Amino acid sequence: MVRLLALARGGAAALAAASAGQAFAAGDAGRGHAVFATQCSICHSSNKGGGVVLGPPLYGVVGRKAGSVAGFSYSGAMKNAGFTWDSAHLHAYLPAPRTYLPGVRMTYPGLKDPAQLDDLVAYLQSLR
Repeated sequence: MVRLLALARGGAAALAAASAGQAFAAGDAGRGHAVFATQCSICHSSNKGGGVVLGPPLYGVVGRKAGSVAGFSYSGAMKNAGFTWDSAHLHAYLPAPRTYLPGVRMTYPGLKDPAQLDDLVAYLQSLR
């Protein structure tokens, strides 16, 4: 399977390729939970009904419009992103959030390990 990581100028091309039928490697949600615990849980809740921590809650993030959690103060960049979170957008955003969407407030430098990225996205997809 082809792994698409959108960085800098490649973001739009990666998303176009993903929508053209290329797929991401299947991740393991169990391993993704461990990645979430070490990389994301300091700022985000993954619990159903979880509230804002430093960042918005991520339960149900897949299928949710970017910048739409009530009660969280998003940057203009995120509020105006104009997309719904899906596997392609998560794979493009998480390796370099501030490069993929300039102006976001998320200070996380990015998840660079492709296997961990696949696992984390699988975990986020399981949060329904």
